[in-house]
Amino acid sequence: MSCHLSQKPAALRRALLAICLLLPAASALAQNWEAAADRDPFSGVNRAIFGFNEYFDNLLLRPLAVTYTNHVPPPVRAGVGNFFSNIDDINTMANNLLQGKVDRAVSDCGRILINSTLGIGGLFDVASELGLEKHHEDFGQTLGVWGIEPGPYIVLPIFGASSARDTFGFVIDSFVNPVYHLENDRARVSTYGVERVDWRAGLLSTDALVSGDSYLFVREAQFQSRDYEVKDGAVEDPFADF
Repeated sequence: MSCHLSQKPAALRRALLAICLLLPAASALAQNWEAAADRDPFSGVNRAIFGFNEYFDNLLLRPLAVTYTNHVPPPVRAGVGNFFSNIDDINTMANNLLQGKVDRAVSDCGRILINSTLGIGGLFDVASELGLEKHHEDFGQTLGVWGIEPGPYIVLPIFGASSARDTFGFVIDSFVNPVYHLENDRARVSTYGVERVDWRAGLLSTDALVSGDSYLFVREAQFQSRDYEVKDGAVEDPFADF
């Protein structure tokens, strides 16, 4: 069906033209809104937990991270980071095996053996200096490689942005973590606490990157980063044909 706009008054022509231009945009916006609602059906609860996490971060975690960064010498902080990185290599090795990445798992095993011995319990990252690359894998990524979709977005108390798939993966990873199996409760809690402060200190430089609605910013960043990690960086480039 064609419209002879030349026979209409100028105002009506402009109105019809605006409708023709805005309809596709409105349709796309509606689809995006529905997609966002589908993957964040618990947005009310999630926002409440997100608010609590921000309060907890501003009240305790970030000040501790700032103090840690300002008063602990860089070599000591590097040693702490290397120690927890070495522990993480155990979980990474297991998940690389589960994903069928045998060559990476062998490399991870080499990192653990070298850093646990020559690196004095992981305090020094000798393996990286020898050319063994650090990998990052977890059970949530493994489930993604196996074809499990992320499911609804979930904000965890203290631990932050996640999804149904990654929350289940987080529980499994926690059992694999050697720190979980420390018999002394005080030692276990203290170790988790130091790890969390060290992790937060590593994010201080990114605080200024969060803009607009911080809840939406973190949610979208979480979905995109996890998709990137599951696919090992092989994500679709929407501008590839241009």
